[in-house]
Amino acid sequence: MFALDSRLQQDALVIGDFPLCRLLLMNDAHYPWFILVPRREEVSELFQLDARDQRELWQETTLLAETLKDTFAADKMNVATLGNVVSQLHMHVIVRRRSDAAWPAPVWGKHPTQLYADEQVTAIKAKLRLVLTDNFRFEE
Repeated sequence: MFALDSRLQQDALVIGDFPLCRLLLMNDAHYPWFILVPRREEVSELFQLDARDQRELWQETTLLAETLKDTFAADKMNVATLGNVVSQLHMHVIVRRRSDAAWPAPVWGKHPTQLYADEQVTAIKAKLRLVLTDNFRFEE
């Protein structure tokens, strides 16, 4: 049975589900930073997914990146899977702007986390509800 890594549960907010992946929002208001986690047990590497799931992960990642680029006026999208701290396979999809707190450096460890206020999360979810309409189920 799929279970979200405790570190991801601690550091991120659940937005909802694509057919394969759970969509999370990293709880750091410095950046619109999203994380896709395939809902598969004991998978830490891309190659551990079967071919169908690999394609689905890439489709969900590119759809999300394109949607976020337009919705959040990104100058650049950062997409990465690292897993050095959290071994559970997850894909970071981060909206970057030349004006953001870390530009042009990576976002990791650049600044102390700035937690979202409830109204900020509500606003992000409202934006996403306008653009994530097909094959996405929002967490209530």
